[in-house]
Amino acid sequence: MGLMDRILRVIRANFNSLVSGAEDPEKLLEQTVMEMQENLLQLRQAVAAAIASQKRTERQANQAQSTAEEWYSRAQLALQQRNEPLAREALTKRKAYQDTATALSQQVEEQNNVVTKLKKDMRTLELKITDVKTKKDIYIARARSAETSARLQEMLNGVNTGSVNAFERMEDKVLQLEAQTEAMSLSGTDDLDKKFASLESSSDIDAELANMRAQLASGEENQQPKQLPNSDN
Repeated sequence: MGLMDRILRVIRANFNSLVSGAEDPEKLLEQTVMEMQENLLQLRQAVAAAIASQKRTERQANQAQSTAEEWYSRAQLALQQRNEPLAREALTKRKAYQDTATALSQQVEEQNNVVTKLKKDMRTLELKITDVKTKKDIYIARARSAETSARLQEMLNGVNTGSVNAFERMEDKVLQLEAQTEAMSLSGTDDLDKKFASLESSSDIDAELANMRAQLASGEENQQPKQLPNSDN
């Protein structure tokens, strides 16, 4: 399994733990970012090592090719001296260094592919770290809100049903007493109004009775005969 695959597996495992709520969300997010940064550091070190190895192989390939050319020159010199056996040995050496140079060149190509992939993985991880850092505060705020809601719901669920019923009964009792007080107040007002109404009615009757008495007395006076004048006068 490659380094990037291991890094992504660690990231997925951490976020799965976050979703399951097995650990403190804030602590887990901070830990995830730290692990991603550590993995990025390792990846950068791996890229640097791969580049260094590639350059070293390139130098070895160039050196092998240069040595092969030197043996070719020696073969030419031996042939000019009419020493074919020595020229043959020089050409044999040249071929060996050429084969080495070819193999090293192929290795350089393979290392170049590895470096390219590591650089791509490094850029991908850098983007992921940037994205996580950007969203970390949002995730923490959401986690805190969810935790607060959960605690509030737990408190509400923990309220004793009997206590709620007691409050309801107390409320009903208070409403009943208020209704009785209001009814008594209204009843007392009605009795007082009735008493004053009775007094007003009695006053009206007494006045009417007095008026009738006055009228009756006036009628009796009118009905008495007048006295005639004295004839002696």
